[in-house]
Amino acid sequence: MANSTLLSLFQTTLQGMGVATYGTPATVIGNTNQDVVQTLALVNIAGGELNRQHEWQQAVKQYILEASFFSYTGDTTVGSASLTNMSSIASLDVTFACTGTGIPQDARISAAPAGSTVVLNREATVAGTTSTFTFSKILFALPSDLDRIVDATQWDDSRRWSMMGPKTAQEREFLRNGFIASAPRIRFWQMGGYFQIWPPLGTDEVLSYEYVSKWWILATAPATPAPTKELFTVDTDTCMFPDPLMRALIKLKYWEAKGFDTTAPMRDYAMQLDLAKAHDAGSKDLSMGARQGQVLMGWGNIPDSGYGL
Repeated sequence: MANSTLLSLFQTTLQGMGVATYGTPATVIGNTNQDVVQTLALVNIAGGELNRQHEWQQAVKQYILEASFFSYTGDTTVGSASLTNMSSIASLDVTFACTGTGIPQDARISAAPAGSTVVLNREATVAGTTSTFTFSKILFALPSDLDRIVDATQWDDSRRWSMMGPKTAQEREFLRNGFIASAPRIRFWQMGGYFQIWPPLGTDEVLSYEYVSKWWILATAPATPAPTKELFTVDTDTCMFPDPLMRALIKLKYWEAKGFDTTAPMRDYAMQLDLAKAHDAGSKDLSMGARQGQVLMGWGNIPDSGYGL
């Protein structure tokens, strides 16, 4: 069942608090009553804070990335960071790394390519004509509604391996500049507003991770049960939090703004918050017994002799 609209939440909550003069507002958005305006602003702020306290199942999303690559030919000059006479610069931008003969480790495109030239952040060490260069995408824009990435969900879907990270600044510099620059597993980190991977793959691979969205408001008649914004903007908006929690939140914020004793409202809010978290997506069973036995062969169940022969 859908949660109550913003207008309905305000009406039932304000009536319950005995607010006579404006306890049944005809509208919340656009209402000029200072108490309604103030309470709306406080609820919008508190809702965003509430969203950050827990991995609410409606706010968790999967993000799928494609690590693409392109192979083009061009010329290098010793001491120059420009690759000239490129056969193509299609689809290239500053999110791509470059590998090839005479190209130093950790070379990346430093400016948007133009004409038939690609400028890197490193100078070539070998002169070459019509050399082949591989451009691999290593920087990926973050989702527009990202609040935080869920830990240990970063996967290389194509190779069926989890990615390793996030890497620290010291580990990143080791990977970029050390003798051991590549390995079978992909490393990752967030930096400069991008999700970054290492090493440049030189293949097309699908990557993914889960993240918590900063959106917690459901717009009027949404096509999907997923939040689409982070502020109430229409009276018919709903939100992903249970009605009892939102009513307790509205009352608490109103009491705080007026300087009233918040002991009881805080107790009610804390109780509803605990219940909402506990009921949000279910929990795993916790065994109170001994450790479960191993299904596969291991040190705990290898026979003393015979080995089944």
